[in-house]
Amino acid sequence: MSGSPHVIRGSVSLPEAELMWRFSRSSGPGGQHVNTSDSQVELRFDLAKTQALPEAWKERALERLASRLVGGVVTVRSSEHRSQWRNRETALVRMASLLAEATAPPPRPRRATKIPRGINERRLRQKKQRAQTKRGRDGRDWS
Repeated sequence: MSGSPHVIRGSVSLPEAELMWRFSRSSGPGGQHVNTSDSQVELRFDLAKTQALPEAWKERALERLASRLVGGVVTVRSSEHRSQWRNRETALVRMASLLAEATAPPPRPRRATKIPRGINERRLRQKKQRAQTKRGRDGRDWS
């Protein structure tokens, strides 16, 4: 493939040896050549058995990608390009970004903060002023 490994995050990258490729005919644009070339790419990565990811990341990814996994294997397809090579690149990038998202640490919990008294008082003052303005519009005095 391309010489550079596809980095998931930090120093962790997709190991070329653990990637399983499958090629098939792709639907879509092309001429006579499209009927004979296997340009659609299916990239499979065995998430359950991999040693490339730290254990905590692996557990997190297995949990988050549970709906996409078939027997612990995550699959990505690419067929938007006419060239198999470009589809391979696209599939690799997709797989790396999918795993990066799935292994990302959970967001920090939000800390509840107290609303400053001055802000609350100003809000109530503005509400009273608005109510006063609207009360003055009843129109009984107009004649």
